[in-house]
Amino acid sequence: MSWIIAIIVGGIIGWLASIVMRRDASMGIFWNIVVGIVGSFLGRIIGGLVGAGSTLTSLDPVGLLMSFIGAVVLLAIVNLIQRGRAR
Repeated sequence: MSWIIAIIVGGIIGWLASIVMRRDASMGIFWNIVVGIVGSFLGRIIGGLVGAGSTLTSLDPVGLLMSFIGAVVLLAIVNLIQRGRAR
């Protein structure tokens, strides 16, 4: 059951991050889920660096915020890489 919740929450987090980073038109539901899940791992790392890493759970508001921040950071890195290739 936790995998289903992770996929649903990851999809929502990835979709919100893609809207913030203006990449929603170029991403499908699969990539939204991938960005959300990988972003949550990245957010957990960022949370660990600022001292909130050990208390984060998947449905905790702070955990959701850190997952969102991680997904936005991941999309920013992807944007930088794609811009470097295009030039």
